[in-house]
Amino acid sequence: MKKRLKPIFIVFISIFLIIIGIISWIGIKNSRFSKHNFVFMDIRGSYTQVITEGTREEKVIALTFDDGPHPEFTPQILDLLKEYEAKATFFILGKQAKLYPDLVKREVEEGHELGNHTFSHIDVKKASKEKIREEFQKTQDTIYLITGIKPKVFRPPYGFYNEKTIDVANENGCKIILWSRNQDSKDWSSPGVDKIVNTVITKTENGDIILLHDYIEGNSHTVDALKVILPHLKNKGYRFVTVSELLDLSSTY
Repeated sequence: MKKRLKPIFIVFISIFLIIIGIISWIGIKNSRFSKHNFVFMDIRGSYTQVITEGTREEKVIALTFDDGPHPEFTPQILDLLKEYEAKATFFILGKQAKLYPDLVKREVEEGHELGNHTFSHIDVKKASKEKIREEFQKTQDTIYLITGIKPKVFRPPYGFYNEKTIDVANENGCKIILWSRNQDSKDWSSPGVDKIVNTVITKTENGDIILLHDYIEGNSHTVDALKVILPHLKNKGYRFVTVSELLDLSSTY
């Protein structure tokens, strides 16, 4: 009798997980999020949405900047954002925040959002859950000490994520934010201003999350690219919002 119960139990669990998956899929399909957002489901049947874009129904875009702040590039980017009345989200490295706290304060004072990007840009695929948690928490604490704010959005370095990363984000009530499929500018590779501009403006859609960097070792083309991108998209009628504002305009879970 006991031997028969075991396969029945396995079948029951399998059916349960399938039902959860269908419910998750229906929730996404009926939301204002596009089909390109997706769900990570772990072996326990819990799920977390990984965000790559927002509503397609409004002309809004979320500019995001990773790896800063940087003493040269971040102030120039902030000046340009102010000039074009654009808001953005800065996914900050904790070690950089400790070096340049005044820039972190300025980002908040000028209405931008802060996100967690770990303390030292670790590869989460190779790190233990304890290490991921340590890097995440050190960054949360560093930003809180500087600004009194704890970020609610988290972008794992390189856009890598796994069950360990998801768990750490969930423990802290943070959403995992990546970027839209056509909006990796690859500005970190210094491909030239024209390449960055063309990648962004020729593929822009409502609700896009655009990936840029305010810290790049060596020669950065991002600032000069923004001098073209910001006025061009603004003239097209786009409004630049933070990631959390973008999510507020969309149906969330």
